[in-house]
Amino acid sequence: MNYANLAFTDAVKKLQVENGSRNTYERMEKYSAKEGLTLNEIGMVETRDHFYMASIGENGFPYIQHRGGPKGFLKVIDNKRLAFLDFSGNKQYISVGNVKTNNKVSLILVDYPKKARLKIYAEAEVLSLEENLEMTKKLTLEGYKYRPERIMVLHIKAFDWNCPQHITPRYTVEEIEGVFNQ
Repeated sequence: MNYANLAFTDAVKKLQVENGSRNTYERMEKYSAKEGLTLNEIGMVETRDHFYMASIGENGFPYIQHRGGPKGFLKVIDNKRLAFLDFSGNKQYISVGNVKTNNKVSLILVDYPKKARLKIYAEAEVLSLEENLEMTKKLTLEGYKYRPERIMVLHIKAFDWNCPQHITPRYTVEEIEGVFNQ
């Protein structure tokens, strides 16, 4: 799992050379291989109430989808797989349709108060609820009103933490109330 090897295409490397950053990122390519999520990444995933997922359509255009739910709706199955119940929404099915023809996706998870951003490359797999009852049960969310349509399993290919620069801290109502109710 080496994020730089996937992210740094020939065109990217050429720009890095032209702009003087290639030496730094060449080292990153050599030494940033990771064997699955660590406790740090797992903690980030398990405390998110949303993330952004990009997929690629048959027309070659990327599509970015906001996914949200209660904290922890995106579950860590093991150190190389994440999964979530895909809730019924606006019925456009763009992400699911894109995954049927190109299963490569990219996720961004942001912890705004901590100014932390985790980027993940994955291959998505769509599973039916009925044919995967054990996984459906594992992903069930207690005390949250939703209607699941399918399971999305994300097979992690690489991940990287992004620079916190330019992340504006933002706080949920719950976080703000917690400060005032102490």
